[in-house]
Amino acid sequence: MKIRVHVSPNSREARVVKIGETIYDVKVDEKPLGGRANKRLLEILSDYFKIPKSKIFIVSGTKSREKIVQIISDDNANSENPKH
Repeated sequence: MKIRVHVSPNSREARVVKIGETIYDVKVDEKPLGGRANKRLLEILSDYFKIPKSKIFIVSGTKSREKIVQIISDDNANSENPKH
């Protein structure tokens, strides 16, 4: 599943707000330096969707507040990324 994410870095608290079917607003409690905000975004989404961070990827927008994020669900995991 691909979702659109608007990221607000350097927020006081981490929070996810679902705006539409596949659109989310995420407050990230980390500064956008050296990829720290992107790393924290993946942690926040991992907690929100209750899946491992290894199943979440930033597809586009790594240097932008508007990102496209790919989430590999358990349904797709066996066919797309077999476990070793």
